[in-house]
Amino acid sequence: MVEHRQLSPEELWHRCDPQQFKFETTEEVPPLEGTIGQERAITAVEFGLGIDTHGFNLFVAGRPGTGKSSSVREIVDTQAREESVPSDWVYVYNFDDPLRPKAMRLSQGRAHEFAHDMDDVVRAARNELPRAFESENYEQRKSETMQGIQKRRDEVFSELQQQASQLGFSIEMTPIGIVTVPTRDNKPLSREEFDSLSEKEKEDIKQKSNYLEQVVNQTLTKIRQLEKEAQDRLRELDREIALFAVGHLLEDLRSKYKACEVEQQCKDMLDYLQKVQDDIVENVEDFRQAEKKQQLPLPMAAIGEASEAIFDKYKVNVLVSNEAQHGAPVVVENNPTYYNLFGKIEYRARFGFMTTDHNLIRAGAIQRANGGYLILQALDVLLNPFAWDGLKRTLRAREARVENIAEQYGLIPTATPKPEPIPLDVKVILIGNPMLYYLLFNMDEDFRKLFKVKADFDIEMDRNDKHIDQYAQFISKQCQEHRLKHFDRSAVARVVEFGSRLIEDKERMSTKFIDIADLVSEASFWAGRNGNGYVTAEDVERAIEHKEYRSRMVEDKIQRLIEEEVIMIDSAGSVTGQANGLSIYSLGDYTFGRPSRITCRTSVGRGGIIDIQRETEMGGRIHSKGVMILNGYLTGKYAQDKPLTLSATLAFEQLYEEVEGDSASSTELYTLLSSLAELPLRQDVAITGSVNQRGEIQPIGGVNRKIEGFFEVCKARGLTGSQGVIIPHQNVRHLMLKEEVIQAVRDGKFHVWPVRSIDEGIEILTGVPAGEQRADGSYPEDSVHYLVNSRLQDMANKVKEFGVTDGFVPREKKQPVRVSPPDEKESLIG
Repeated sequence: MVEHRQLSPEELWHRCDPQQFKFETTEEVPPLEGTIGQERAITAVEFGLGIDTHGFNLFVAGRPGTGKSSSVREIVDTQAREESVPSDWVYVYNFDDPLRPKAMRLSQGRAHEFAHDMDDVVRAARNELPRAFESENYEQRKSETMQGIQKRRDEVFSELQQQASQLGFSIEMTPIGIVTVPTRDNKPLSREEFDSLSEKEKEDIKQKSNYLEQVVNQTLTKIRQLEKEAQDRLRELDREIALFAVGHLLEDLRSKYKACEVEQQCKDMLDYLQKVQDDIVENVEDFRQAEKKQQLPLPMAAIGEASEAIFDKYKVNVLVSNEAQHGAPVVVENNPTYYNLFGKIEYRARFGFMTTDHNLIRAGAIQRANGGYLILQALDVLLNPFAWDGLKRTLRAREARVENIAEQYGLIPTATPKPEPIPLDVKVILIGNPMLYYLLFNMDEDFRKLFKVKADFDIEMDRNDKHIDQYAQFISKQCQEHRLKHFDRSAVARVVEFGSRLIEDKERMSTKFIDIADLVSEASFWAGRNGNGYVTAEDVERAIEHKEYRSRMVEDKIQRLIEEEVIMIDSAGSVTGQANGLSIYSLGDYTFGRPSRITCRTSVGRGGIIDIQRETEMGGRIHSKGVMILNGYLTGKYAQDKPLTLSATLAFEQLYEEVEGDSASSTELYTLLSSLAELPLRQDVAITGSVNQRGEIQPIGGVNRKIEGFFEVCKARGLTGSQGVIIPHQNVRHLMLKEEVIQAVRDGKFHVWPVRSIDEGIEILTGVPAGEQRADGSYPEDSVHYLVNSRLQDMANKVKEFGVTDGFVPREKKQPVRVSPPDEKESLIG
């Protein structure tokens, strides 16, 4: 039997020596500050936060559990503390266009103060104006004004009476107006007296009456002018009194808020206060009547409630106040619905109707984060209707606009407030998985314009002294924050080893700290259960084993079916055209390996290599590629001097789900060569590894789980000392096997062979030399390649002699497009 290199126990694990630590327990270790092993991502985040150019928002991509959110929040908080606090924003009534509330900027922390000041002004005006109009001075001036107008009215009426008397008429005031009556001897003419007059006298009276009617009309015009003048003078008096009563209140506000950071801010403030003053003066009657309406009895109190609404226009709606801020705002919106992001206009019921005004405008996360940072989960934004389109629209326009969804998508336009948009200066940070980033980048043309900085959080980091020490600091931080038992040095070393096993690499460690944190918590629990003061390596091991026990029900059931020979797997003897392949099953929270029987049958024909999985649509694209590579290997190796005339069928026996990946392609090739050479393959050896057309073995993913899956089968049936697994030599650095597997190797009961080529693997499986090709293209007799080549030559001769055709012609078909990519490590190394 040909001897090949076997891995030593030391090559199956990268031990972390507890003695390398300078502490006894993590109580002596300072808690972790910052982020571990994400230098590239941290640099990208800091760059994105520092650059002010439009469109350089961030998308932070990474797998769940890599600390994206916590790291970004920590960096952003640090950056924000060094920046200035942005301005406050309020909405006020627009006296020129009531349906377009006006946005006003105020200095930091002054929004609530200004709102309170305006409330005080209105409250003072409501108290002072009624008193001012009840004063003796006002009544005296009003009386003087009315007396003057009445005197002039009497004079005009007296002049009319004189003119009427001269014309022989008297003037009578009736409810319907002024009536002229002809007189004789200062007495009104009766109907009989008028009828007894001559026609000439009647005509003379008629002419005088017409003339007098014109005079009466002129007099009425003068009286109306006097009445209008009286109203104007009273109104001017009211304005003068009102201005005297409230002018000083608003002048105090002008003096208080005249110092502004921005010139336009001062102009807006002064303009608004002037409009408030003008409106109070113009509507002074509202202030005079309000107190009376408040005292009305029920049910007329509703009138008083309505009168209160009159004063709502003077209120200031504080949209954003940064009074409590120390630096730029950092807003994390965990429920990014449209209204939570962009604000809304609320409505309230009043007298059976829904009403709204500028006081019911509410800020969203965008407005609160203005001048600072907004952190969002990308998937949540995409899942909430209208949120993603609204976010893009807001960032493009660089303004925060508050509008309800019905305004954009309503069928019937309605007269609703359209608040003035606020200038926007915000850095948006989206957090999501890499797939979301690639989808948005390729399918949304706006995405690449608005999110130009990508920060990639890796799932692994180098296993060096710096990162190992930071693991210890992370454990210390978890223990302090969650009041867990501290770890001794042996427990920390075991966690480091667990980090390498998670990532399946001796020289790297996992950065999925959600898994590390869970292990720390569970190990602390078992330490308490065991009565230990500190967590030891045994407690960590117990936590790992128990978590696996809780999750491995499916694996145990499959192992039981194998033991009961329901699932047929041989672990002893040799069979031609049959081998044990190794595959990975992922259940989300748990991944395990299991052996699968792979068989091959060959015959004379022209059908080539037929993959039964592919023909039954149970094989993925990568698996189909791996099978097609076998044909390339055969043609390159054996078909240089003859046609390749064979029919071969390959199948995963008792496998009823889709097969994906090419990690079994070398196993399939071994079964094919075995069938052609009629050499039996060892069934106590399982195989994993992909192969290329040159026969070189390529690395695969999940090597630890695969080895352990076959080991469980062998252990259940009894370790014989000859069992083992063939793996690609590149995967040696990925080995972080369980201690029981390592012990079995140490005792010589189990073996792991690393191979570089198909030739090495076939020699282990058959015990027959593969055979080196000679210069003339031939192979040494009784070698594997010699036997295969001879069989293929015989097949070619038979096809030529008998014209054999295949009885089974595989149909052409298209493989379904795979949406989700394979596992990251699987896609990188097969």
